[in-house]
Amino acid sequence: MQTFLIAPSGYGVGLTSVSLGLVRALERRGLKVGFFKPVAQPHPGDAGPERSSALIARTHHLTPPEPLPLAQVERRLGDGQLDELQEDILGRLQQLENGHDVLIIEGLVPSPQVGYAVRFNGQLARSLNADVILVSTPAEESLEELRDRLDIQARLFGAGQDSLVAGVILNKVRPGPLAERLCQPEPLGKALRLLGCVPWREALNTPRTSDIADLLGARLVNAGDYRQRRVRHTLLCAAGVPSLLAQFRPGSLLVTPGDRHDVILAAALASRNGMPLAGLLLCSALPADAQVLEQCRPAMADGLPVLAVDRTPEETLRELERLNREIPLDDLERAEQISDYVASHLDHAWLTRRCGTPREPRLSPPAFRYRLVKRAQAANRRIVLPEGSEPRTVQAAAICQRRGIARCVLLAKPEEVQAVARAQGLELPAGLEILDPEAIRERYVEPMVELRRHKGLSAPAARAQLEDNVVLGTLMLALDEVDGLVSGAVHTTANTIRPALQLIKTAPGCRLVSSVFFMLLPDQVLVYGDCAVNPDPDAAELADIALQSAASAQAFGIPPRVAMISYSTGDSGEGADVEKVREATRLARLARPDLPIDGPLQYDAAAIASVGRQKAPDSPVAGRATVFVFPDLNTGNTTYKAVQRSANCVSVGPMLQGLRKPVNDLSRGALVDDIVFTIALTAIQAGTAAG
Repeated sequence: MQTFLIAPSGYGVGLTSVSLGLVRALERRGLKVGFFKPVAQPHPGDAGPERSSALIARTHHLTPPEPLPLAQVERRLGDGQLDELQEDILGRLQQLENGHDVLIIEGLVPSPQVGYAVRFNGQLARSLNADVILVSTPAEESLEELRDRLDIQARLFGAGQDSLVAGVILNKVRPGPLAERLCQPEPLGKALRLLGCVPWREALNTPRTSDIADLLGARLVNAGDYRQRRVRHTLLCAAGVPSLLAQFRPGSLLVTPGDRHDVILAAALASRNGMPLAGLLLCSALPADAQVLEQCRPAMADGLPVLAVDRTPEETLRELERLNREIPLDDLERAEQISDYVASHLDHAWLTRRCGTPREPRLSPPAFRYRLVKRAQAANRRIVLPEGSEPRTVQAAAICQRRGIARCVLLAKPEEVQAVARAQGLELPAGLEILDPEAIRERYVEPMVELRRHKGLSAPAARAQLEDNVVLGTLMLALDEVDGLVSGAVHTTANTIRPALQLIKTAPGCRLVSSVFFMLLPDQVLVYGDCAVNPDPDAAELADIALQSAASAQAFGIPPRVAMISYSTGDSGEGADVEKVREATRLARLARPDLPIDGPLQYDAAAIASVGRQKAPDSPVAGRATVFVFPDLNTGNTTYKAVQRSANCVSVGPMLQGLRKPVNDLSRGALVDDIVFTIALTAIQAGTAAG
């Protein structure tokens, strides 16, 4: 088992961020990672659990052992009990060793109060037989000065052949000559390997409006979206409104006296016009007029946060300078973003060589999402989005275009898309296609008539049907002008599927169209089918759904072990519902004798190893199922939503199966990330079909 000790070269290097990113990078390789921060170092104002351990637990769903309090460690070191202390740490570490491929140990952070940190980290690395990874942040120095400084640090962990230092990760690297020179081969010399160079990114250090409220002890006039909105810049509203309006930007926190009713009304108007302000902060003891606030009620209902403090605006700005920029324990969105960002700047090839092959590859949710994006980028497919001016869809298309996930085509008037982008402070990337349906619709009338000639469709009827952008986009797909379609942010599932069934048709060998959700549970990814399309499939249709779902799991790197779910297990139950599942299992086995499939199985017997051994001891699936096939839509939809909400897990989908070309539906409550991942799924499906 590989063990890394992450040792900071000083204070403020972003050690927690690097730990989050390193765990994420190793998880993407399918490795099972353990994390341990042996000594808790509380920061001023910290009253809760140890920060790194808590963030790792909440972001990566690991369970680190309890760290030792710093005061206890210092007392034992002062009493000369270093050996006993290390034995205590090793004893706690034993909780992690079973079943893990890699252990990440986070070392002590040097500070004026902890001057012994480097020596302690070196002794800890030797006792654990760990490779040391130094973490540092470049100062205003030359490459030669940085190299000398890091060389001195490395020598403190041993010199020459006995050096414990495997390499260096540089964090918070600002743009400039040093950053450019760090891109050269072996920038730190042959003695020190650069394992990661993480550029500074201001957007990852933006607090939420709620963090500002907590710091100031502000009163909530209107909470709105204050736990979601982020403060990208602070604007002191001292000038007149006309000059201030030009400075309003997405993420602005407007700091103003409580009696500046012109500023309050201007902020509300800007918010109603689509400007996502971080919030309005009313200062001084003068309260805002109740009638003015009443006029702002629509903006508040749209999510505009309004806070109030009794300080002057100038005192408030000075107080804001004290804000702790570390990741709050409840800011999981930021922790996830930092994990992904740092992971993307690490040397994955070196990690692969150093850590070797995992005992049993594990497709964790981060690994699934990462592979999803990489495969979509490799597929390079053109995906049409009929809801082209819908705000979430515009954001998702911009992300996909910028990251190369897909070549997106928005069906909408260009001026409407531009207006949405401006309101969201979004810069549309080059290459993002926007097609005006009004300008192109007429040329699709004749192909539509030809495709539906057997139904007697006339040109006027075709023209009327093509007024629906979902129909227009589906026809583009039928004519091979695009590779896939994603819709449903504002349309029903029926609106998305009906045109596909009429114009795309089912794939050869498929008797129906069905769907799957990829359920991203904390430690694995499961496939649920069918939870969105078929209300009450018969046995033959249920068998087809099982085979389609198994193929989808296989296509996305999940070894299919199919459980046919029922309210009874094996031969214990009788009745028409159980017999349907039993017959579907028989038919699926006949069609695919090579596929591990069993049923009927109760959910707990399929999912939990101990229950599976008790209820179905001879089953190749019980207790370790990866594909769950539900007997009807009522059961499937209820189960997926119950698991999603109660386990607080992400569900990607529904992904449609059984069509000749990929068409995928969205939940009308889909978030931007949901749409991005659905576009990625569609691109991969298109690439697989073409291959």
